[in-house]
Amino acid sequence: MTSAIDGASLPSHTRIASIDKSEREAKLPRLTPRRKPPPRSRDTQPTPETPSLPPPPDLQSLTFQEPKRRILSPQDLKTFQSSHTNTLLTSFVFSLSSAAADRKISSMDLPSAPQPIHQILAILSSITSTIEECPPENQNGSRFGNPAFRSFLSALSTKSASWHTLLSVPDAAHSELSTYLHNSFGNLTRIDYGSGHELNFITWLLCLNRLSILPPSTFPALALVIFPKYIHLMRLIQKTYYLEPAGSHGVWGLDDYHFLPFLIGASQLLHHPYITPLSIHNDLILEEEADEYLYLDMVRETQSSKSVKGLRWTQPMLDDISGAKGWGKVEGGMRRMFLAEVLGKLPVMQHFLFGSLVPAAEGMGSEDEVRGMRPEEKEREGGEVEVVVDSADGTGEKEGKVVKHVHREDAWGDCCGIKIPSTVAAAQEARKNGENEGFRRIPFD
Repeated sequence: MTSAIDGASLPSHTRIASIDKSEREAKLPRLTPRRKPPPRSRDTQPTPETPSLPPPPDLQSLTFQEPKRRILSPQDLKTFQSSHTNTLLTSFVFSLSSAAADRKISSMDLPSAPQPIHQILAILSSITSTIEECPPENQNGSRFGNPAFRSFLSALSTKSASWHTLLSVPDAAHSELSTYLHNSFGNLTRIDYGSGHELNFITWLLCLNRLSILPPSTFPALALVIFPKYIHLMRLIQKTYYLEPAGSHGVWGLDDYHFLPFLIGASQLLHHPYITPLSIHNDLILEEEADEYLYLDMVRETQSSKSVKGLRWTQPMLDDISGAKGWGKVEGGMRRMFLAEVLGKLPVMQHFLFGSLVPAAEGMGSEDEVRGMRPEEKEREGGEVEVVVDSADGTGEKEGKVVKHVHREDAWGDCCGIKIPSTVAAAQEARKNGENEGFRRIPFD
């Protein structure tokens, strides 16, 4: 029996249409079921390891000196990043963070702490008393830095020698260590504070370690007693003298002033049974646990100084980080951020000071060779500078190295000396006027 549908029996126009359809189907791509792509890891970079901390140097081979800036160009920064000193700083900071792992602040037995820990606490208490001796001037409502801060720093410099004698620092090293301590509280000229000043305090502790005054056995106390005490002291200084943030980006969306409390604080919470990264949005957990954990304490403090409630609007990076699956991801990210955004950023490290205990690498620049470069405490502008060869007398006959300010395209005016009032100052002025509730504007006066 022949088929009912026989091509030979079909009309000619039907056969042509059938052939065209077959050709079109042959040209169509073959449909295949889609395969589910493999899950992509959001954290593809390995967590930086903690380098071994080298033993203290032989002090007989050192000549103590006043620390000065040595990173003056991108090439200097590259030289620093491959240097022994970069490894030394990284090792010390990461060792402090590791010493705080899975520990509350209250876990420290302070009465049995080594004598240098009590001596440093006494120094920080003396600095607190110095604030009372140098009250702020009347601001007349201004939110910018209070000039009395300069008197405060001058008072610290007169007491520094006695403090270092208390710590049994050799007399020849007083000037070197005093420079780091003096620069731990802000800039004398700009009346501002940022992560670079925070790094100066860490470097001061590192110098005490290099002098064998703070051995590794003291690291838990440094991370959980001394550093939190310093952070709370800085908050008092910021609120008293209205220190301006050293930059307008709020330290990458974490905090207006600090970075390291987030690294050490994340290490504290590494394996916590119920506090997760998302817990920073829980007001009850912040109220009950912030006194024990630096990370939560920083979140609580920064929220209290903002005019809008909600990290989504005030600290967007903190809000993003809260979505991490665990504190291990957060701590690893903070380590990478410290290397990239502190030790690896030219606008930050151009203000870092090198001496004999934290030496510069061979081949790095020197501020003594550069015409027009002021000492760090007298630097009027933050941000990035560039060292170029220019005519020394305008005639072209003499040449020398001069420093020029770099205008950053990614900054909002602060690189050119435009002052940015702090939210801490705005909150303090609002409280003075009885405006404790609701939104607080930050006027650019």
